[in-house]
Amino acid sequence: MHLKNDDSFDRRSVMLMLGSVVLFAINTLMIRAVALHTPAADGWVAIIFRGGVGLLVVYALFGMGRGLQSKRLFTGRLITLRGIVGALSTIAFYITVIKLGAGRAVIINLTYPIFASVIAAIWLKEKLSRAAMVWMLVGFCGLVIFLSDDGQLLRPAAYDLLALAGAVGSGWVVVIIRRLRHEEHPATIYASQAFYSLVIASPAVMEIPALPVSAWLGLTAGAVIVTLAQLIMTRAYQFMSVSRGSSLQMLLPLATAVGGFAFFGESFHPLEIAGAMLTLLATWRVVASR
Repeated sequence: MHLKNDDSFDRRSVMLMLGSVVLFAINTLMIRAVALHTPAADGWVAIIFRGGVGLLVVYALFGMGRGLQSKRLFTGRLITLRGIVGALSTIAFYITVIKLGAGRAVIINLTYPIFASVIAAIWLKEKLSRAAMVWMLVGFCGLVIFLSDDGQLLRPAAYDLLALAGAVGSGWVVVIIRRLRHEEHPATIYASQAFYSLVIASPAVMEIPALPVSAWLGLTAGAVIVTLAQLIMTRAYQFMSVSRGSSLQMLLPLATAVGGFAFFGESFHPLEIAGAMLTLLATWRVVASR
């Protein structure tokens, strides 16, 4: 009798991971819409809503003995590390989006699957085939083509190292989530990031009272959606290797682009579409590998 292990192809986990990608894309589009309407609703304010609302959602769904263990946020070494590193990586991403532009920041941040796969291979002893690594690199090259802006991505910038540090942190967080899959509830794992994000971004709380009601509603809705996305992603990693899961997450900018085309009137050149197709092909190859 063949027993399925964590590295086996699991259709349900793939669907969960794809669902998280869609939700992450919706959150990104909502935050963008709010920022366009209310410039004061910057990344720091969005992080406060993400942390505060995220904690409320997690407590509502999993509090009172239904999975969430609040004490672990302070007593669990890896849980605390996941929260702090995750919060700092998210802040680094928001800062570099503002300083470098979305295209360049997203490209650098999306090197995290490579870092995550290497860290997982060393720390968790996950098998990482040469073919999987090659297809991940191919998928990343497709993203470079898709998000490039007439060669602007080739110009070095001062915040590139910060973006790269954020990518390394994101990769590390994914591996920690995978490491904790049999020890902690997904609610506790995400609550750690929500809590420490709220703590680190707390100085920006003074900006919140001046926001219009529409911004409050948009940021709150976005925070609820991204919380659900994080919980679903964490659940998917319980039965999915880091290389396969992070490769699926590389579809996020493509999903976001579809939303940008539908709701913001963004258009794409043939070369950009070719890059998107290359990423889709590479992601399929990694996900379908046994």
